Amino acid sequence: MMRRTSSLGGAVCVALMMLLALRATAAVHPVPLDKNTDPKKCLECHDDKTKHKFVHSAMEAGCLGCHEIRVNKDVTRVKLITATTTALCISCHADKKASDIKGTVHPPAVRDCLTCHDAHSSDNKNQLLKPASGDEKENLCLECHKTGLHAAEKGSRHAALDMGCDTCHSTHKTGAEPTAENRFHLTKAPPALCVDCHDVKDAELAKKHNNQPFGTANCVECHDPHQSDSPKLMAKFQHVPFQGNGCDTCHAPAKDGKVVLTQTDVKALCVTCHDDKAKLIDSAKVPHPGAGGDCTDCHNPHASSQPGLPKSDSVTICLGCHSDIADEGKKSVHHQPAFAQGCSTCHTPHGGDNDHLLRAKGNALCLECHGPDSVAQKDEANHLLTLFNGTVRLPDDYYVKNKVPILPLRYGLGHPVDYHPVSDVMDPTNQSKVKTPLSCLSCHQPHASAQPDLLIKDQVNNMAFCDNCHKNRLNMKDTITPGK
Repeated sequence: MMRRTSSLGGAVCVALMMLLALRATAAVHPVPLDKNTDPKKCLECHDDKTKHKFVHSAMEAGCLGCHEIRVNKDVTRVKLITATTTALCISCHADKKASDIKGTVHPPAVRDCLTCHDAHSSDNKNQLLKPASGDEKENLCLECHKTGLHAAEKGSRHAALDMGCDTCHSTHKTGAEPTAENRFHLTKAPPALCVDCHDVKDAELAKKHNNQPFGTANCVECHDPHQSDSPKLMAKFQHVPFQGNGCDTCHAPAKDGKVVLTQTDVKALCVTCHDDKAKLIDSAKVPHPGAGGDCTDCHNPHASSQPGLPKSDSVTICLGCHSDIADEGKKSVHHQPAFAQGCSTCHTPHGGDNDHLLRAKGNALCLECHGPDSVAQKDEANHLLTLFNGTVRLPDDYYVKNKVPILPLRYGLGHPVDYHPVSDVMDPTNQSKVKTPLSCLSCHQPHASAQPDLLIKDQVNNMAFCDNCHKNRLNMKDTITPGK
């Protein structure tokens, strides 16, 4: 046995030495150089680095502005002067440093500039590896973004895609305000961007909009800017009267270039059909302050990319008022419903019976998704799953795509370890008295955390976290209520 172990250990050592030798060989410059070599000498072999249409301005400073020559005995190595390419780029392009930018940053700009750019020269503007136009093989953007490539047979595709992605987008453009212009790196905000190509005075275009004043409307609230399964780039979800071309249900003919409604105000108009929502708003034990105002503060009256017709999306529309939750979005780990699927997954948007407008009390809210008895109802006709008695609709691949964990609970025990309770622990001498208050929120944050598992106070998942309640590691049943 000793010989086998020794032989195995020797083989591992040899393999490691060979691997290290290969790595060292790969890093050796093929031609010996002096550490004080004139940078111009590099171009004797690497003259191709300067022959393209757009040359990086740093090339004028010479190769040693970014590279350094290291000589150890007779071995020459050439490496970057920084540990990573991004760190090197930021040393000049400080305005592109992702950690200092407030707002949405294009993901490749966070990880590695060379995902999109050639460090030396290129035939494309801004030294892009490929142009931002052309078909799937030619367009740099389409290596990651597949939008517009596979429009449905009876759908539609925006012709502007053929003009190049940079017709509408400026990749590094961002800003602190969560506007569409900043979030999607647009050259302008709609409708200014759209009317650069689409003339609002065009009679045919006006006719398609039933001669309603659309020149100042946000075009992308009704239209998908890339492709759609419907004609005319219509958004996926449409208001029933709008979908049936029943504009006169809500609109009278425009007057003096302004919209005229068939009712005195927006809310009066909406409740002619949605009186159930009006009753809910008026009778809610816990009212939503925003629900008492103008319905179009939150909803688009025509179409939207999401169910419920939110004006932007079902997260941004809420964060516009709830800035405290928006700030939590800066943390690295998000609860998927809070910052992706939508706030209304957990909260009732118009009013409800529970504090914070939650759809259920206590652990029942979390266990609707994560409990062992959680069974989402299938709406096969619409490729959806429904929760909370059909009031919440999710994509049919939601659980698989988001790897939703299902807790192995039995009789309220079993998370995070076997026999650990997830709800209030009662006093064994008096079953009507709570000994240790406990719920999902005793350990987890509902929106975001700086650490995996969404643990409270952004703590790491280790025994130190458990010590918040279990002060005696020799007797884990000896617990206290956190904060007391």
